[in-house]
Amino acid sequence: MLREPSMESRSVRADLAARHAGVRERTAQLAVPLSAEDCCVQSMPDASPVKWHLAHTTWFFETFLLEKYEPEFKPWRPEFRVLFNSYYNGVGDKHPRPQRGLLTRPTLDEVTAYRRNVDERMQALIANLSGDEAVRDLVILGLNHEQQHQELILTDVKHLLSLNPLKPAYSGALHAPEPTGASAPAWIPHDGGIFTMGYEANANEGFCFDNELPRHDVLLRPYLLASRLVTNREYMAFVLSGGYRDAALWLSEGWDWVRANGITHPFYWSEGDGAWSEFTLGGMAALDPDAPVSHVSYFEADAFARWSESRLPTEAEWEHAAARCVIEGNFADNNVLRPLASNREGLAQMFGDLWQWTASSYAPYPGYRPAAGAIGEYNGKFMVNQYVLRGGSCATPRDHIRASYRNFFPATARWQFSGIRLARDTG
Repeated sequence: MLREPSMESRSVRADLAARHAGVRERTAQLAVPLSAEDCCVQSMPDASPVKWHLAHTTWFFETFLLEKYEPEFKPWRPEFRVLFNSYYNGVGDKHPRPQRGLLTRPTLDEVTAYRRNVDERMQALIANLSGDEAVRDLVILGLNHEQQHQELILTDVKHLLSLNPLKPAYSGALHAPEPTGASAPAWIPHDGGIFTMGYEANANEGFCFDNELPRHDVLLRPYLLASRLVTNREYMAFVLSGGYRDAALWLSEGWDWVRANGITHPFYWSEGDGAWSEFTLGGMAALDPDAPVSHVSYFEADAFARWSESRLPTEAEWEHAAARCVIEGNFADNNVLRPLASNREGLAQMFGDLWQWTASSYAPYPGYRPAAGAIGEYNGKFMVNQYVLRGGSCATPRDHIRASYRNFFPATARWQFSGIRLARDTG
């Protein structure tokens, strides 16, 4: 994590306090359309109940900031230290992840009271900061951590509601976008050469996670990048041509996974009466053929790329192309919460809409060193058996994303807002 301006300035403290309040309020608002029952259920081991997300993000501030820096610290409830610890072995024991949905107590009201209490104490802590950059760095880390959980709330709720036979909408306020049609696909050429990738601070200001560092040089061959994301129409051709039945298109482990789980199409697609539909956070909807195909695994993305006589871009290629793009797109701030078709010419949809699978395994950059202590467990220990995704999605807050941001998931993950951008070699 990199530092921003000194805490000596009163305006800087006020800005941090406002930022803290804004992020925390946004998380609380995400739970407003939900019932207490919605907030308690865990739909699968990889997902967490909304109530747990609300408590864990609060636990982060209480454990890593108030416990260390608040005068005369007293925990809200001592048992929360174990209940809402996610994976920080340096903090101590953890409640088993697959059993988070069994926590009917504390109630949602108690968790809400916990959030209010910690928020008040955090505001007091921020108001009294005086040049302590380490504290400020932890606050900023906590806010970025919470924004990650804002996205997880939406993805986990979507999975939960999709399992309900009533197929309920997350929020009636979500509007169905008007079809726009997709631009014709094109291949955008990019020169090769030496590219310096990783987060670049401007005069030591700004934030990044430690997995975006250190900056380092990579050698790129010239490559072609698809002008937009793969659409439902294009992916449907893969489905109807028997792509899920052709072992030659799949990595060995991916083929075993497809066969073992009976997978024949993207996660939220369904067919009935000769028509295709998909489950969205706005409920069931007709499948928009021009919208980007979403909720596909790395295995599916890789198989489609082979079928298309293409490949997935490496994360270095993706970042090289994205570094020239303005960070704009369909983010969570738009409150559409579904990927949209793009009719823009040139390189489009690099940010927002869907996370884009890359061909790169999630590994440390040369010279990477995790931070000391429990905070160092945030990224480094997950650098195995995962693939990197780039660009953010329609569930990602706009100010949370940047060209160097590295998301990561296992090759079978489908419940996240993940899509496909193709690449090719030149010549």
